[in-house]
Amino acid sequence: MNHTVYLQKPAILCALGNSTDEVAKALFADKPKALTVTDQYTPGRALPLGVVSAALTGFDLDDARENSRNNRLLLAALAQIRDQVDQALKAHPSHRIGIILGTSTSGIGDAERAFAEREADSPLPSWYHYQQQEMGGPARFLARYLGTTGPALTISTACSSGAKALASARRLILTGVCDVVICGGVDTLCRLTVNGFSALDSVSDTTCNPFSHNRNGINIGEAACLFVMSQRESPVALAGAGETSDAHHISAPHPEGRGARGAMLAALDDAGLAPDAIDYLNLHGTATPQNDRMESLAVTSVFGETLPCSSTKPLTGHTLGAAGALEAAFCWLSLTGGALPTHWWDAEEDPDMPSLTLVSPDQAGKGLIPRNVLSNSFAFGGNNIALVLSATGEEQR
Repeated sequence: MNHTVYLQKPAILCALGNSTDEVAKALFADKPKALTVTDQYTPGRALPLGVVSAALTGFDLDDARENSRNNRLLLAALAQIRDQVDQALKAHPSHRIGIILGTSTSGIGDAERAFAEREADSPLPSWYHYQQQEMGGPARFLARYLGTTGPALTISTACSSGAKALASARRLILTGVCDVVICGGVDTLCRLTVNGFSALDSVSDTTCNPFSHNRNGINIGEAACLFVMSQRESPVALAGAGETSDAHHISAPHPEGRGARGAMLAALDDAGLAPDAIDYLNLHGTATPQNDRMESLAVTSVFGETLPCSSTKPLTGHTLGAAGALEAAFCWLSLTGGALPTHWWDAEEDPDMPSLTLVSPDQAGKGLIPRNVLSNSFAFGGNNIALVLSATGEEQR
């Protein structure tokens, strides 16, 4: 019996670009692409945000219940892999195709705009419907749009959502529930998330600076990332997943990284790999004081201090419910492109944290060809997940 689950080439839109190839070029570039500085979501306070530049105007939907910016961004991602999806729809019954997505915003941004347009006691604008902002909306919408009748679930566990969507999709395939799962994450910028993290004193006024002594918070971003997952061979397999919940605090991680460490060990065990088989680690790396400290403790306790690591959030912002899927896609690009993402920071180490081997610009493309990579995603409530992706040697078809 085949127990390997494969990931086809992903679809990506994020601050780095509006297609997977465009994103790959910017991800491995010699210089970082700057985030967008705007006060659109925080009037009077300009912040660097990971903004998707695609207009999305070609994806308007007739049904007001579904016509959210989040769903239009989702359709823009779908368009990139439509050939893969159509091939799956042709090869498998609709009830054998699942959809699992991660999000933390859904259409909340549209609700904010509707209330801003509303006159004092007048009805909300006709283009708005409350179902635009339901957390379960993205997967339900995509299933209706494609005509699939298999499981359609949206996971909303904050910053681990996108990675948990991939792990859940893998389980549906390995347990025989589905033959194919369209999975990933989608999140769009809105005032709720930007101001919510600001209220926690977690947002930086400059580009975030992960693992630096001078780190002072995150940048928020938006993104969509979709994979077609199945047992059809491709260049990359989702080899393992590990999930834990340390439940230390409603928003803060366990200070010693207990849950993070457990997730990484569980992922390695699931993949049947020893720590020294991992060639690169995509850090959660939010640039908040507590997250970076606990993650450095957890990573060094499992891998020591020599494993090449980087956080890609200075390039994209923290895309919240999409982040885990987006960074798994970056790992896919590393495995198929033979390059590692640079860790962009001010290179000032924090003496109160263990040292990590953070990928420098001159290391990124210098013969570091990964075979197995690990990606971390950590969320509020101690909701932790680590994914292991492995190169298979198969050519993309």
